[in-house]
Amino acid sequence: MQNRRKFMKSSLLTLLGTGISAASPVRSFANNVRENPEKKFVYRKLGKTGIEVPVISLGTGNTDNPNLIKLALDEGIKLIATSEIYQNGNTEKMVGEAISKRPRDSYYIMTSAGDINNVDHEAGLYKPDTDPEDFLKHADGSLRRLQVDYLDIFILPFAAKRESVFFEPLLKAMETFKKQGKTRFLGIATHMFQPEAIRAAVDTGIYDVVMTSYNFRMDNLKEVDEAIGYAARANLGIIAMKTMAGAFWDKERTKPINATAALKWVLQNKNVHTTVPDCSSYDHVYNDISVMGNLKLTKEEKHNLEPPSRELSSGLYCQQCLRCIPQCPKKVNIPVIMRSYMYAYGYRNLDFARKTLCSSNLNDRLCQECTECKVICRMGFDIRTKIMDIARLKDVPEDFIRSI
Repeated sequence: MQNRRKFMKSSLLTLLGTGISAASPVRSFANNVRENPEKKFVYRKLGKTGIEVPVISLGTGNTDNPNLIKLALDEGIKLIATSEIYQNGNTEKMVGEAISKRPRDSYYIMTSAGDINNVDHEAGLYKPDTDPEDFLKHADGSLRRLQVDYLDIFILPFAAKRESVFFEPLLKAMETFKKQGKTRFLGIATHMFQPEAIRAAVDTGIYDVVMTSYNFRMDNLKEVDEAIGYAARANLGIIAMKTMAGAFWDKERTKPINATAALKWVLQNKNVHTTVPDCSSYDHVYNDISVMGNLKLTKEEKHNLEPPSRELSSGLYCQQCLRCIPQCPKKVNIPVIMRSYMYAYGYRNLDFARKTLCSSNLNDRLCQECTECKVICRMGFDIRTKIMDIARLKDVPEDFIRSI
């Protein structure tokens, strides 16, 4: 058994690079600022919630350190974004520990809940048999883990197609959760079909907030910007996630994306009210906050957002356009697998990468049955090679990933 664990650990380190922690992504900043005695905060109002928050908030998908949460709050961060999905609820427990002794009105908590297996990621829909009562049990579990009586914002995760946003069982469950006084505001989170999901969130009439993928690498920015504008005019709060666009240009992690430039780029859009970049170190917190000192992109920072070479123009960020699926004879859920690849190689988050990979229902023999991949990716990804590479993660037990 011990030899098997050593072999599995060796395989994982080979997969992600020897000596690198599974949950410690590296990020590149224009300036490494550890202290900023004259730090400046830029606030924007989160739509009709009336909440004013700094344009930099805190994502928690890549940390298990409660002291990092405490530091962020001490430094002036107000909104903490987490999810039941992160580490099977353990991240919420960690956040709950960090905020347990603080006045409830000194911070804002946003989380999401639900079973990832209830989502048909390829179709962008919730499965018809999704149980709203079970969904509410998951939501109540978030409250317990966070040690709070109510949330500031409760998010419906994996909203995509209009039908998923309007999915009546969960729409009513969200309304019920709010009527019970367990959350002040409701929102959606969308990774796919963002323009459609954002507009649908407005049209339901019940949502206050939209959290959407938004970064300089997206090639449907015109449509996304128009949808964000539509939501902002309806007075919904707009929160940007996935702002780092994969964090690295290359799989080997030798060419990091400039995080300062990426954040500044997002915040040029005044309809974006705050961002939730994941932090896994104290330096990440200090440097993210320092971005507010000057939101203007310098000429050098603009240059940093250009691919360093033609070979690296695709990076690790999958556009989630779904154009690949019809090309695949086996109809493999390539976009979800590519998202898992990004979580593993870009963000070093093996736990979330494995969870995402398993939700794709991948049979890793499918690609082995093809002598040639017929899928042409608009981003230039070598689909077959990436799938066969990341598929190894399915065979690694969940508890073992967390132990390394």
